[in-house]
Amino acid sequence: MDRIPVSVFIIAKDEADRIPSTLRAVRDWVDEVIVVDSGSEDDTVAVSASLGARVVFNAWQGYGPQKVYAEGLCRNRWLLNLDADEEVTPELAAEIRALFERGEPPCVAYTLPILPLYPFQDKGHPWTAFHHPVRLYRRDVAGFKADKVHDSVVVREGKIGHLKGMVLHRSFRSLTHHVDKVNRYSSAQAETLAARGRNPGLLALLLTPLFAFFKQYILRREFVNGIDGIVVSHMYAFQRFIRLAKTRERQRLLKRQR
Repeated sequence: MDRIPVSVFIIAKDEADRIPSTLRAVRDWVDEVIVVDSGSEDDTVAVSASLGARVVFNAWQGYGPQKVYAEGLCRNRWLLNLDADEEVTPELAAEIRALFERGEPPCVAYTLPILPLYPFQDKGHPWTAFHHPVRLYRRDVAGFKADKVHDSVVVREGKIGHLKGMVLHRSFRSLTHHVDKVNRYSSAQAETLAARGRNPGLLALLLTPLFAFFKQYILRREFVNGIDGIVVSHMYAFQRFIRLAKTRERQRLLKRQR
């Protein structure tokens, strides 16, 4: 299979069980694959190398800084960012390859629809692919911002295109893993929000989880997944609530220290 001039980069830690699917989906048609490992204690490094990736260690600095570092390792102008729990579908792979068949793609960056897939689901429903981030882009006009919590690509100039093929996102290994991940991530978010002076009050703590459930179940169409959709929506509501609760807790502790 002909390779296209694209560098895929992935940040990872302890992803030996999930990263093989990520690598196998791209390794045969892109120019290079780079995995930036931040200190895995499992076989992530060995597994990634065995599947053809170039593996580089970089101590964890936050999501944005880690991806900015990874961008600097890539040799191509076009970059494709994937998380270690994501997988490019065959439809998306064909769509990306088609962009390069006649040379330079017409846009400088492209959004990709992300389809969440939970371990208790046999397959995701395309209606729930609500997130469309920029993941394929030209590094000379776009790149990740160095935010420790919110990692997103900023396109400085040029037209942004939109691809239809999906990325499967297996974000959680189980509901237990979901809770553990939300606990870690919300602590980092709370620290950032508290530093900005955010101090959630009664209405925010009362209404945020209700609106979050409505947003996930209705607006993001989780209702198409039946009972699974109810579980997912409650988990999202918990995620939004605990972030605010931790922010309030942090603000109160800071006041006691003054």
